[in-house]
Amino acid sequence: MVQKTARSIRRGQIVICPTDTVYGLICDATNQKAVKRIILLKRRSPQKPIPVFVKDIKMAKRLAEINRTQAAFLKEVWPGAVTAVLKRKNSQGTIGLRIPNHKWLLGLAEQLNRPLTGTSANISGKPASTEIKEVLKQFKNQKNQPDLVIDAGGLPRSKPSTVIDLTLWPPKILRY
Repeated sequence: MVQKTARSIRRGQIVICPTDTVYGLICDATNQKAVKRIILLKRRSPQKPIPVFVKDIKMAKRLAEINRTQAAFLKEVWPGAVTAVLKRKNSQGTIGLRIPNHKWLLGLAEQLNRPLTGTSANISGKPASTEIKEVLKQFKNQKNQPDLVIDAGGLPRSKPSTVIDLTLWPPKILRY
């Protein structure tokens, strides 16, 4: 299934798949056309950033400026359900990064060797879910549809990741 998913993502497709928290919508985070499709699919404001899954701290450092203190903190919480907001490399903006604690998803990221979007598979304003039936129900009559669905059944009860802004000192929890 990793091979099929990797092919879909390389083609710019959108995939619903399990993560270590809730079902997620993933695509190649470097493919702007695919990212725009996720924004349309979720009916999300284009001004609201989409978090990014990375395979390791090395990939995170290619996307964001990470100092020693931040790196030490990230080594404590990654892989895991913590999204870190960091200063985007070579830019004025910020980026939310996370290494998921999910073997299949990390295998996919390793195979693709590129960052993936890491947003929950739900319509904006509706709850994220660990139940694939609930996820599919939200997208049922939508004009925009995902290209591939990985049905792992019910995931362990969880909530979306904690979001911590590491650009501030002391860091600020944005979502818990």
